[in-house]
Amino acid sequence: MGAALTLIFALSQQQTNGSLIIDKFENFVLSRKLTMAHSNSNWGTLKAPTFPQFLTNNPLPFGFPWGQDTASGTNPYTQFPNTGVIRNYDFIISRRVLAPDGYQKNVLLINGAFPGPQIEANWGDTIQVTVHNQISGPEEGTALHWHGLLQKGSPFMDGVPAVDQCPIAPGSSFTYTFNADLYGTSWYHSHYSAQYSGGIVGSMIIHGPSNAKYDIDLGPVFLSDWFHKDYFSIVEEVVGNGTDSNTRPASDNNLINGKMNYNCSTVAAGDKTPCTNNAGISQFKLTSGKTHRMRLINAGSDGIQRFSIDGHNMTVIANDFVPIQPYTTNVVTLGIGQRSDVLVTANQGSSTSAFWMRSNISTPCTEALQPNAIAAIYYSNADTTKAPTSTAWNVPDPGTCANDALSLTTPYYSITPPSPATTRNLDISFTVNSTGHFRWQLDGTSFRANYNNPVLLLADKGNFTYPDEWNVKNFGSNSSIRIIVNNPTPASHPMHLHGHNMQILHEGPGNWDGVSISNANNPQRRDVQMVRANGHMVMQFNADNPGVWPFHCHIAWHTSGGLYANILERPADIASSAMSIPQVMQQTCTEWMKYTNMAVVDQIDSGV
Repeated sequence: MGAALTLIFALSQQQTNGSLIIDKFENFVLSRKLTMAHSNSNWGTLKAPTFPQFLTNNPLPFGFPWGQDTASGTNPYTQFPNTGVIRNYDFIISRRVLAPDGYQKNVLLINGAFPGPQIEANWGDTIQVTVHNQISGPEEGTALHWHGLLQKGSPFMDGVPAVDQCPIAPGSSFTYTFNADLYGTSWYHSHYSAQYSGGIVGSMIIHGPSNAKYDIDLGPVFLSDWFHKDYFSIVEEVVGNGTDSNTRPASDNNLINGKMNYNCSTVAAGDKTPCTNNAGISQFKLTSGKTHRMRLINAGSDGIQRFSIDGHNMTVIANDFVPIQPYTTNVVTLGIGQRSDVLVTANQGSSTSAFWMRSNISTPCTEALQPNAIAAIYYSNADTTKAPTSTAWNVPDPGTCANDALSLTTPYYSITPPSPATTRNLDISFTVNSTGHFRWQLDGTSFRANYNNPVLLLADKGNFTYPDEWNVKNFGSNSSIRIIVNNPTPASHPMHLHGHNMQILHEGPGNWDGVSISNANNPQRRDVQMVRANGHMVMQFNADNPGVWPFHCHIAWHTSGGLYANILERPADIASSAMSIPQVMQQTCTEWMKYTNMAVVDQIDSGV
């Protein structure tokens, strides 16, 4: 990567990231007409849009839909605006051949693109997404989860099969309707088996009160490890028989916004899959002298990402959906499912300067054959045909398999956790079961879904007795819940709680001492937190959201292996008339049963 090296992209954008199916309506809302336009996805190109892209400020007081609400003065968990605006999206999920890094494989796509189309809304809008399951070769069920949103009053729209719906059957459609009840950066993904590892991912930007000044919003920066095998084959390996199982499959590459080069000479002997060197890397344009917001998303399957930009400090302003007091760093660490919003000012060098963006998989924590992803950043007048020549920061990987220190993060809106009404250990372990298959366990149980009997729909009917393998933890009417996760295993785990932002009271090596709490008056909040190998995490949340909420490791292969539990919250409220679950949720089961009466579903893993 020396001076004057020309960047050569051997593949077209359509070959690496696909063609986005769109029409001419606002918000890229698909019409259901037979005639649809196609254009190359702009992910990872200099044509990528800045944000907001389609939104306008509604004619509400003070010029914004959120009125006088601020990041520091408004509790986002108890109040959010109701704009009355519906943001409509239409998603077609299908399978086709792409080569994001030059190695051709079947990729699962939304509207023909990888990553999928951007969802964009204002805080307080209603988001409506109609999903059409057109997966073939082979057919599969599917379901989409809207990561990090609270779904207060709509737990049935959380998008987890066997929990709040049956899978969307092949050839069927389903419409999700939910509130943009938090603001910031997140993503959506399939929650059917490890299916999102095959490509069913996209970003969500929800605009809300600002906690830091910047000039340009560059939007999402997807960071994702990439596997050349299809996800189903990897799951077969992970849950294989005894010593034949491969519990830590190695990724083949690492992508930024769905792109990266790959050395085709490393393809295994006998593998005749077409592979092209120098497929192409992502590119970004920075306006000289301006401050830019980048929305980092770890949308991978396994790897912890360490993100940096040569020669530039980053100011972190939010973690997950939580605005924080800004702090400056050279490297941001992200576990699977985590997001960090960072500000970067283009003030290093002249307007013709260029720099490398880097995201490295933490190899002490994750197996990776090619762990280092790069993208090119160009200032206003830089030559975009030339490769940058910048040097990486000298910040060695600490190898702790943990997030950045809790002491760095102070939420903008302060919340002091109350004394918990109940405390419970949900410790991590693993086993080889009676059939010789490797399984992860949470609180001594390895989860397995029943697609035909969603737990929430049963709870709605007053049925609170479930098989042990559903791993339902009934917390009754407790008002606040503290969960201790001790992890005596040699693997780290990004633990994700649906329906809440967790207050992270403590994390560290070994088991929790039962006393230590970090930032007791205003602990970090987020919806995913790393539990380091041979370490622990203590989290707490207020039980103010009746529903059945998954709590699981977000490593795709670990969830497939059963590292998952269901948190049953305020069951009496679910069964009461106060929660009205629409009949369309049962319709997903009617259509799924009709499909499974004609086809055998090969559920080899946990199912989620």
